[in-house]
Amino acid sequence: MPITIYVSRDAAALAVGADAVAAALATQARERGVELQVVRNGSRGLLWLEPLVEVQTDARRIAYGPVQAEDVSALLDAGLLEGAAHALCLGPTEEIPEFRRQQRLSFARCGLDDPLAPVSWVGLKKALETAPEAIVQQVLDSGLRGRGGAAFPAGIKWRTVAQSVSAQKYVVCNADEGDSGTYADRMLLEGDPYLLIEGMAIAALAVGASKGFVYIRSEYPHAVAAFEAALAAARQAGVLGEAMLGMGPAFDIEARMGGGSYVCGEETAMLESLEGRRGIVRAKPPLPAIEGLFGQPTVINNVLTFAAVPTILEQGPEHYRDFGTGRSRGTLPFQLAGNIRRGGLFELPFGLTLRELVFEIGGGTASGRPVKAIQVGGPLGAYVPESQWDLPLDYDAYSAKGLVLGHGGIVVHDDRTDMAQLARFAMEFCAAESCGKCTPCRIGSTRGVEVIDRIVGNRNRPHQVILLRELCDTMLNGSLCAMGGMTPYPVLSALDHYPEDFGLVGDDALAA
Repeated sequence: MPITIYVSRDAAALAVGADAVAAALATQARERGVELQVVRNGSRGLLWLEPLVEVQTDARRIAYGPVQAEDVSALLDAGLLEGAAHALCLGPTEEIPEFRRQQRLSFARCGLDDPLAPVSWVGLKKALETAPEAIVQQVLDSGLRGRGGAAFPAGIKWRTVAQSVSAQKYVVCNADEGDSGTYADRMLLEGDPYLLIEGMAIAALAVGASKGFVYIRSEYPHAVAAFEAALAAARQAGVLGEAMLGMGPAFDIEARMGGGSYVCGEETAMLESLEGRRGIVRAKPPLPAIEGLFGQPTVINNVLTFAAVPTILEQGPEHYRDFGTGRSRGTLPFQLAGNIRRGGLFELPFGLTLRELVFEIGGGTASGRPVKAIQVGGPLGAYVPESQWDLPLDYDAYSAKGLVLGHGGIVVHDDRTDMAQLARFAMEFCAAESCGKCTPCRIGSTRGVEVIDRIVGNRNRPHQVILLRELCDTMLNGSLCAMGGMTPYPVLSALDHYPEDFGLVGDDALAA
């Protein structure tokens, strides 16, 4: 029997040399006359340990990392294939503290095997035995809210589409993951693409859709390739195509690459792009659940929302609802990035605090310097000061403080960061990425850059601070979508909590 070794093929692992490690293992095993099977699995999410190598022993998997190609010879000499001790040995993968603490639902299979290895489709099989309205009710009962940022209850959206009368309905997955510091969608598409297919198929059964589309960020070539391979395998297995597993109605999915526009993360701009037009935000109503893709009723959720559904059908809505707190049920794959010692993806129930996540799990800053600000919720999320690091990470607790959880992206900054420049970047980013349809976003962001420059340059600073706040209020309340409506979040949080970086001291800071 060959010895099995796992080396991640996740894009993050590839970026730091995983292919070279896998090749070195295969070459040196052949030279030593050892029968070795190198399996390219998905990532465990422990990105600071990539390339991670796991060897399957009789009892469990033993992890080593981070491993470089030049380490392979010494590792083999030390007894890597038997899981022997070495400076790079981390012990059993499940016992790595940052991994053991997690409660994985959506990412339970990610990193276990080849992403295209056969799966059981238990959630889909149960859905095929369940009435459509009962599927919707289970999603409602689970408390699942959309993981794309708005946190709208998924079951209500599905019920609206199910109750709409139309000969054609669609299921669309927004995988245009453009937020800074986020990579959960990419990891799932590369590491467990069948889970997304299964979640979308269950949604199709619930609402009566026959066609699905996945709109994948154009900067994710590995994810596109992995997902297209999974679609082909799912058709071969009879999950997609003429009848789901030979039992249900016809349903198929197409993967489409995005156009490289951040605003296409907004659902209606994405629909415009899918229909072959420039990605510009649509006015609502009508809602996409009633008139969506090609004018037909459409379920639109992101990758993590659909990925939660198979667990709900397999384990029951009560099981899923038991995780989390308040009206934030289940888990969220938090993604730590920026100046962080242990960056990676950590799936945990809602309710822990930012302090626990960043310091106990993330290990503080990579630089070793004090943390100054933590941005939560992407490039248009607020900068959270230390006074709010003990808030529970749940949708309502954050919303009450004018904060957003968004897609679970968390970017850490140390005490050398200039918050005025980060505020300026938010306005500049909005100006560059705006679809241009509404004036507050298109013009307001450009004027915002100019006003911040005048504040920092001390050109009539008190008046300019008032002007910046009025401008942010206009963008917040007058923009057509969250592109302009959320840009004030990072700007105002930087101004409120770090006035000294804008040159505001003493009475000026209090007046601001």
